[in-house]
Amino acid sequence: MNWLTGVIPHLKALHVAMLLLWCAGLFALPLMLARHDPAIGQSDYTRMRKATHFAYTLCVTPAAVIAIASGTALIFLREVFVTWMFVKLVAVALLVTFHVWVGYAVVAVAERRKAPHGPKGMGVAITLLVALILGILTLVLAKPELGEVPLPDWLHEPRGQPLPFDVPRR
Repeated sequence: MNWLTGVIPHLKALHVAMLLLWCAGLFALPLMLARHDPAIGQSDYTRMRKATHFAYTLCVTPAAVIAIASGTALIFLREVFVTWMFVKLVAVALLVTFHVWVGYAVVAVAERRKAPHGPKGMGVAITLLVALILGILTLVLAKPELGEVPLPDWLHEPRGQPLPFDVPRR
């Protein structure tokens, strides 16, 4: 297990680098999508559409996958099983949802001539993204003591009842 301790700083650096690339891409892609205007001419429209597609598929999405994988590894290597981490994971899930929404918009632009989201809607998207990223940074840097999440007593003890579905036997 000693060699794993030496890997943690490198894994953390990879995680931070991929987060920077992922978040920068999530800022850039909605702004690029807002520039999709069929009135600019077919060649320019095609160039812009291809640029957003390649940025999403070859840069932003791989960075997201590597950031999530390295972050997951860090959780287990550092054994950070505390409440603020679970709240952070919910915020990361919202960031993934934003990523999927951007992917939907990239595909929609490729399939339709009219952009599904104009420049006016991008202000709301960017504001949401800033709030998510600031929330995640606050949780990671402050590591607030959130205490235990209040759950009903029946969730803290086994009930001794069978599962509501059949488990297949091999």
